[in-house]
Amino acid sequence: MKTALLISTYNWPEALDLVLKSALNQSQFPDEILIADDGSKEATKALINNYQEKSTIPIKHIWQEDKGFRRSAILNKAIASSDCDYVIQIDGDCIIHKDFVKDHISISEEGMFLFGSRVNIKKNALSDIFKNDRFQFSFFSGDIGKRTRNLRIPLLRDRYKASPLFSSKVRGCNISYWRKDFLAVNGYNEEMEGWGREDSEFILRVLNKGVLGKRLRYGGIVYHLYHPESSKSNLIDNEKIQQKTNQEKLVWCENGVTKYL
Repeated sequence: MKTALLISTYNWPEALDLVLKSALNQSQFPDEILIADDGSKEATKALINNYQEKSTIPIKHIWQEDKGFRRSAILNKAIASSDCDYVIQIDGDCIIHKDFVKDHISISEEGMFLFGSRVNIKKNALSDIFKNDRFQFSFFSGDIGKRTRNLRIPLLRDRYKASPLFSSKVRGCNISYWRKDFLAVNGYNEEMEGWGREDSEFILRVLNKGVLGKRLRYGGIVYHLYHPESSKSNLIDNEKIQQKTNQEKLVWCENGVTKYL
């Protein structure tokens, strides 16, 4: 099974630096790293070039012009560029636990996707974290909130069952799925621009296709760096698309990944 760690990013190279440090500190490495870049400037490109030169893991930088929040499009382009079997997806503001990739791979199964949660890093901790290049956090760290999410217990992790029902706990910053299942629903819906619901709408179509979802808890830990919320100006329109997907049990979007294949 060829695995890809997919990281979406936009103009925050300081955060991406820590994310990549954590990616290269894994107990089990992915076969490749895909960086889906929604129009970042030169500082991000220079950072990625530096990592490409020193990493033993192939790192692909997939970039598109900045025309506003078009995360769906760049994720589609990134996955279209890969021949991986399994995608482990995070955001460029989420540092990963050293066993993050191992956890996702170890409980992956055909006909199933995984979704995990995130540990929040507090706003007042950011300056120290960036200054000292910190990308590991203990259960007792004062820098984090919701610390029970920072418990890695494989015995408890493996007790969760797969379900055909949608969970409100799905977060695009911590999911994994088979590339063939992604292609079977035409990937992300590019009609959804601006922040909000693009991940959950995609997952609804995957569930409607018959793929089961399994919660990943006590494993697959990510640490979300605090930042101001994105604009929600398109949220109402995106919610309408998601509602239609849910009500009509859609499994396919017309404006998806196929145009890049």
